Amino acid sequence: MLDRIHDLYDELERQRVMISFKGSLTEDLITALLGLVERKMQTIEPDQRVRKRVFNVVTECLQNLFHHNAHLKLADGQAIQTREPHGVVMIAQNEQGYSVLTGNFMAATDVDHLKVHLDRINTLGPDELRDLYRETLADGQFSTKGGGGLGMIDIARKSGGKLEYGFVPYDKDNAFFSLNVNVTP
Repeated sequence: MLDRIHDLYDELERQRVMISFKGSLTEDLITALLGLVERKMQTIEPDQRVRKRVFNVVTECLQNLFHHNAHLKLADGQAIQTREPHGVVMIAQNEQGYSVLTGNFMAATDVDHLKVHLDRINTLGPDELRDLYRETLADGQFSTKGGGGLGMIDIARKSGGKLEYGFVPYDKDNAFFSLNVNVTP
């Protein structure tokens, strides 16, 4: 096991991973992670506009992890005994800029709706994203989790790129949702 830690360290260095976290998410932890991102970005990124865009994308991604997270059910139908949402987040610097990768469990019944939403976002240019954001904001409809669908639109607007995503079926009730957001200068 000890040599695997070194292998993990080497891989994180090769991938230029700044921050990596897996586990329970609380509001306090999200605040701490955002503080860490802000400090790290100040030391490695000279352009304040890029720092702000990366920080905004990370903030929105962490909020999505916290608010849109399924509680897994065990085979016997009982919920896992956790009060906090679980997820994974990784932020890496690359030749093109920065990658913000997140993953969390979600209800399998919500996969198709989210896929349609993400595909629509990915077809739009900057002006169209701005218009969709305004329309969605004006619509005022909110999901059971409190979101109106603005988060992913905002992430696409601030990143300036397409949202890369994937869904992995986990069991009959849940899927694992992965999102990669590239922020380029």
